[in-house]
Amino acid sequence: MSAAGRRLASALGLAVAVACAWSATAAAQPAGDVERGQRVFVIKQCAHCHRSAEPKGVGPLLDALQRPQGAYELSGRLWNHAPAMFTVLLQEGLSWPGISEPEMSDLMAYLKADPARDPKPDPRRGQVLLVGKGCLKCHAFRREGARIAPDLADMTDDYAPPSRWASRMWAHTPRISQKAIELGIPYPRFTDDEMTHLLGFLRTGRPAR
Repeated sequence: MSAAGRRLASALGLAVAVACAWSATAAAQPAGDVERGQRVFVIKQCAHCHRSAEPKGVGPLLDALQRPQGAYELSGRLWNHAPAMFTVLLQEGLSWPGISEPEMSDLMAYLKADPARDPKPDPRRGQVLLVGKGCLKCHAFRREGARIAPDLADMTDDYAPPSRWASRMWAHTPRISQKAIELGIPYPRFTDDEMTHLLGFLRTGRPAR
């Protein structure tokens, strides 16, 4: 087989492996319970800022949060939301609410986030996002990058299922936000399917070819 043929076969093999792994990820997340998720939303003080009707609280109305979406897509939205929420909680003297993996699964169900709605990841796009979002200013990937935070290639168990990633990410975002301010680094934001593609790349543990 020619060198070009070997490169094509390698790329196709990676794509198939990632697609299969992603299908397994969607199936691995236990189905959340909408009623329990509603209780989580209230108990964790989400309803304090995100009300179901006017007058609005500090954050968007519940209808803006509760819509059909991917589970990793919601993870990206939670990531984006953390700095503003952390500031409000500090101002009001409230502590950061921890959300366990089962609670996150239920919360996802309540907010209509479904792993099946996330697209198959594109590892090549994820590799570009890893650099473009500035992740390597704090993290390393396969020992390349900064040493402030853990090597992202060593954290593959955290990335799936989506409820686990969202729960663990949620626990650390206040610290990440503070560190970004200390270092003068813009806090990265994720839109649409970007979180899906980034994690799809990180889960392979190697650059896309």
